[in-house]
Order: sequence, then structure tokens, then C-alpha cells
Amino acid sequence: MSQLPWHDELSAALADRKAAGLYRSPRLRLGEQGVNITVDGRPALSFCSNDYLGLAAHPDIKAAFQQAVDKEGAGSGAAHLLTGHSFYHQALEEALAEFTGQPRALLFSTGYMANLGVIDALLSRGDAVIQDKLNHASLLDGGRLTEAEQLRYPHANMDLLHKRLHNAARARHRMVVSDGVFSMDGDIAPLPDIMAHARQHRAAVLIDDAHGFGVIGKNGRGSVSHFNIAPASAPIQVGTLGKAFGTGGAFVAADETVIETLIQQARSYVYTTAQPPAVAAATLTSLKLVEQEDWRREQLQALIRQFRLGAAQLGLDLMPSETPIQPVVIGDDKKALAVGQALEAQGILVGVIRPPTVPRNSARLRITLSASHSEKDVDKLLSALEQAGAH
Repeated sequence: MSQLPWHDELSAALADRKAAGLYRSPRLRLGEQGVNITVDGRPALSFCSNDYLGLAAHPDIKAAFQQAVDKEGAGSGAAHLLTGHSFYHQALEEALAEFTGQPRALLFSTGYMANLGVIDALLSRGDAVIQDKLNHASLLDGGRLTEAEQLRYPHANMDLLHKRLHNAARARHRMVVSDGVFSMDGDIAPLPDIMAHARQHRAAVLIDDAHGFGVIGKNGRGSVSHFNIAPASAPIQVGTLGKAFGTGGAFVAADETVIETLIQQARSYVYTTAQPPAVAAATLTSLKLVEQEDWRREQLQALIRQFRLGAAQLGLDLMPSETPIQPVVIGDDKKALAVGQALEAQGILVGVIRPPTVPRNSARLRITLSASHSEKDVDKLLSALEQAGAH
């Protein structure tokens, strides 16, 4: 049995984490992703997936995946720069470039790898990266990986972003990095203000729109479209395909020079096996559904309004979010866990988010809505929240 010399120290740390109500455990889902699922052998109404448009089990997407498996096999078998780059990968990159209005798009195996790769490849010693404090862990880790100076500003505080940019005036290059839609709060980054400050200080902007693509903007084109920013003025955009698109992988959309630089220098692109071609083929189908089926976003917005109205009537502590991410702040870690367990006992599954994922004393229920939910589902959730004492 493999065991570290500091085994006892790790065991004690795990025990402390469990006692503090911060212990995490994976759940076993059986069957397809959706709103009615079976987890750990029990049926549940789920409000904790990122399948915002309800596409993860769409029959057309499954059929496209199977057809590609029959044609291309199950795995890519190599990195993109060897023999792993298939017809489907190329077609998807071209389609994503058109979708975002950018000259090029580049596929990565995961969103985490995309964020690590793009920041590290574009910045180096003597540069500065300025990040929102509530950015996703992958963005923060991307900053840590590069040798650039690390600066952070309080969440969405544009005055202090300006100050950080001023402090970095002597840096050779500067890049402002932000989520488009913040994954734990659900709010949308003030992108026009970020872009204005960046222009003033000759800084680049990188937006991780993992939770924006498919959900906001015209035809689901994300934060840039939401704010009517012209494609020619758009920031570098990162998007994941395992959320609203319902498949897997990620991409970076930018100009020719940025994409070519990533191909040469992004280690998480160069030194990894390409995603299976069938995933890319399935995403080509889901991309068409995202663009064409506006009713999914309309359904989402109706459910968001219904939930927020009902939650306000119950006196729940909501955060200012107009997206499918609807956090209910509980505060105390153990109480949040207890409320989550009480909901699960009623057959309702929500995410219980505790530090260090969110700041101390801000433990919350991370409720996520899907176009596959019904008004009846939301009513059931609100009733369960009231009974569970979430207010």
C-alpha cells in the first residue's frame, strides 16, 4: 500500500475539515444528465448542474456523437499537433470562430486547461496580470503559473481596477482577466468598464465566459454580445463546452496572432491528447441548437423571474443575478450543509458551496436552473426551501 511519510498529518487535516463542515465527497449519478436524476441510488430533482439549456442528453447531439464514433473511432489517439486533429475538430474551430465573430478559435480539452494555457502563453516575467478576486480557480492558477506579476482587485470594483492598472504602469505588458459570468455569484462582469480601463492603460483583456456562452447575448453569444461590443473590439474569449453546450472541452477565440501564439506556446494545448473527435462532432450539433432555439433562453429567463419573485417573498437572501446561477446565501457553513441535507431529504438536490470556494461566512446554496425545468419544478424547490429553513 502506497503511503506518504506524513500520512498522520494528512489524516488529521481531513478530520479537521470534516469537523468544520467543509468535507467534500463525490456523488454517483446513474443515467443521463438532466433535471430528474438518480444520485447515490435515490431519485432527485436536480438544481445543481450547469446544463443550462438542457442539451446534455439531447437526441440529436447523441446521434451526432454516435455517428462520429462509427466514422472516427472513440479516441483521438494523439495531440492536435501530431495526428489527433480530426475533421470534426477543424470544423468546430471554424464554427466557433464564426459564432464569436473572431478570426480564429482553438480547442482545448477542458476549460481549466484553456485558462492555464492562455495566460501562461501570453505573459511572462516583466508583465502583469490583474484579476478580479472572485475569478474562477483556473484563472487564478493560470496567473500563478506565469512568471508575470500578480495583482488582484476587489470583485467588480472598477476604481480599484484602475488603481491596479496604474500600479502596473511599468510592466512591459498588462492583462486584465475576469469571469464573464461569475460561477458562484451569478452576476455579470462590467465588461464595458473593464474594456474602457484597459484601453486607457494599453492593457489586454481576457474574459472567461464559461457561464455566459449559450445563456446570454444574441443567440447565446455571451457577454460580448450581451453588452453589444463589436467583435473587432472584443477581448480574448474563453468558453467551455460542457455547460450550456452540453458536451465537453473548451475553446479560446481571438485574432490570428494570439491563436498562433497559443499553438506554439500554450503547454496545456501542445502537450496533451486532443479530445475525442466525437465530442467535437456532438458540439457542432449543439452549437446549432444553441444559436437557433431561442426558446430555451426565454424559458430560462421565465424560470429565473419566477424563482427570484418566490424567493423574495420567502425572505431568502439572494444575490443580484440575472443568470441561471441563483445563490441563496446562508452564511454559516454547517447551517448551509444542514439546509442542503434537509432539501435532499425532500428529493431536491442543490449545490452547497462553502469556503474556500467562496469567502468565509458566505456559505450558500448554489441553485442552477435549466431550460428543462418546469414552473412546477421551481414551485417545488421554493416550497422545499421554506420547509428546510433556508431563510
